[in-house]
Amino acid sequence: MSPTTRGIDRRAFLKMVGGGIVVLVTARPAALLSQDRRRPIYPDDLNAYLRIGEDGRVTIFSGKIEMGQGVMTSQAQMAAEELGVALDAIEMVLGDTDRCPWDMGTFGSLTTRMFGPALRAAAAEARAVLVRLAAKELGVAKERLVVADGVVSVAGEPDRRVTFGELARGKAISRLVDEEAVLRSVADFQVMGRSPERMDSPAKVTGAAEYAADVRLPGMLYASVLRPPSHGATLGAVDPSPAAAVPGATVVRLDDLVAVLHADPETAERALRAVRAEWREPAPPFDDETVFDHLLGSAPEPEVKDDRGDRRAAREAASRVFETAYRKGYVAHAPMEPHAALARVEDGKATVWASTQTPFPTRDRIAEALGFRPEKVRVVTPYLGGGFGGKSAGRQAIEAARLAQAAGRPVQVAWSRAEEFFYDTFDPACLVKLASAVDSDGRITLWDYEVYFAGDRGADLYYDVPNARVRVFGSWRGAGSEAHLFGVGPWRAPGANMNAFAIESQVDSMAAAAGLDPLDFRLRNLSDPRMRRVLETVAETFGWQAAAAPGGRSGRGTGRGRGVACAIDAGTYVALMAEVAVDAERGAVRVERIACAQDMGIVVSPEGATLQMEGCLTMGLGYVLSEELRFRGGKILDKNFGTYDLARFSWLPEIRTVLVENHELAPQGGGEPAIVPLGAVVANAVFDATGARLHRLPMTPERVREAIGAVAG
Repeated sequence: MSPTTRGIDRRAFLKMVGGGIVVLVTARPAALLSQDRRRPIYPDDLNAYLRIGEDGRVTIFSGKIEMGQGVMTSQAQMAAEELGVALDAIEMVLGDTDRCPWDMGTFGSLTTRMFGPALRAAAAEARAVLVRLAAKELGVAKERLVVADGVVSVAGEPDRRVTFGELARGKAISRLVDEEAVLRSVADFQVMGRSPERMDSPAKVTGAAEYAADVRLPGMLYASVLRPPSHGATLGAVDPSPAAAVPGATVVRLDDLVAVLHADPETAERALRAVRAEWREPAPPFDDETVFDHLLGSAPEPEVKDDRGDRRAAREAASRVFETAYRKGYVAHAPMEPHAALARVEDGKATVWASTQTPFPTRDRIAEALGFRPEKVRVVTPYLGGGFGGKSAGRQAIEAARLAQAAGRPVQVAWSRAEEFFYDTFDPACLVKLASAVDSDGRITLWDYEVYFAGDRGADLYYDVPNARVRVFGSWRGAGSEAHLFGVGPWRAPGANMNAFAIESQVDSMAAAAGLDPLDFRLRNLSDPRMRRVLETVAETFGWQAAAAPGGRSGRGTGRGRGVACAIDAGTYVALMAEVAVDAERGAVRVERIACAQDMGIVVSPEGATLQMEGCLTMGLGYVLSEELRFRGGKILDKNFGTYDLARFSWLPEIRTVLVENHELAPQGGGEPAIVPLGAVVANAVFDATGARLHRLPMTPERVREAIGAVAG
């Protein structure tokens, strides 16, 4: 237990959430709990709980947040299924640190596959409690009872019944799930496996949905914060007096934080421009083109993830060794909703409404900044307008809290688009060096993989290779992260996009050299039945016709090609096929159609899963074709969408998706897998169309023309 976390006993916990029937699920081992069931329950012990009220309604308290991925609805589906209630009987409370159990945050496609089992167990335990209460109320054995739509009745005697609300009335019962709960089987599902209307849809469609920047409090002030011209710059002399002379403006300086506060946000912004500040900027050590040499020179000692066979013998026996380097620049999150937070500090407690993926870690960071105990800080998370990993740090929430504490009034910090780009925690620039070999039978015999600064997510080798080594030199966090001049962090499937690009491009190159169809080449090097099945399924969906690549060149300078790629992410197996058209003269790549097959175990909401797959493929076109941060040292050159090109709706291809049935596996992650192999499948299709292999993302027109020119020359 963290020294800053205070325990509360079960009575206080029940008082906080209200009466009725409350079910808590512990993250600690059952054996630990059985030693002393009278010990206090700590917030960081719990990863799910629910309450059944006297009106029969069920409240789910979840530390997760809703940022468009649909987890508000899918969590409600899981609870409704295990409880035996209608979906409209569920109320969701998300991301409120005073009302919800501790949670590390919403990222990594973890909500369904990691939080879901705890939530289902809590609901199943609640159902068991209700059945026992009903058996006593109705005077029958519990084995004779059935549960449906919030009612417990005697089998064959529907008039002998009692509702959940009646059973909860006057009760103050808590249950702690410390052993495996009995969950419903797929064959019995009534709510899971279906696609109800999303619970957040009405508010979002009508414009009633509230985001952090929409929250208003009486007497609140808007902050405009002095920002450095580049990362690494230090503030010298500053003269805020011209801003202080603006009627109604208040200037606040707290060490490194200088801001102008005003009741009107535009006036605050104008007043800030009057502040005279001197900055000392370091000389730029590298830029977006020379960063890769810097990273190689800054790499920490490697972590060996795989080491098998005799690589030296395999290399010596190979008639040809494929040695390639793959690169990718920094990529911004660029959400439509910039970071925002509103903070109120009064009576020794802070309340912060923040656009954050990590309510509890953000709460702790705010508490440290204010000198408060964590329980004196409450973070409330409204809807988020997209996060993709970029709304994890919570800088704007800390700024708002510090300014509110200093001003004695509520303060809102809402970043501009330029601030959003400047303080983004970018997907890091990274590279892969890879050596491989294939024998005369089309079998991969050698795999020597080195990944720099992307980490190990997606680097595991799923092909059957007897002689292999995988080494990881630094990641987007931890060892080596200091090599970056500005913040880096998780970006939808962090690191996996780069690893899949390198792995699947290399496999494609070997298939072409062996004169084999790229799908056939993959299948002959795969024994994993799940991967084989998703590849075979996507081939059927796409209408794949076997042929060796390249094969789509045209004398008119325009080529058509198709490619295949696969990956494993968040417990989900995914395979893509794509068809592209390439204009060789302009270097323009248009993705015309994509098929995506995904095995994600039991599917909670098929439509929700499909939307996530389509969203991944849409967003992924950006990192594949256009998105790359321009910088010179710590100076960020991209400040808006005029220079930073996101994927556009006009780029969208025809998309066909299929969910591969796998009821033997618990639900896996769905928010990220489909984006992972997109870079590789497009690069492979471009190779088929032109004979040119792209080794760097994004595949801009200049790079495509250069690659085609190298082949033609």
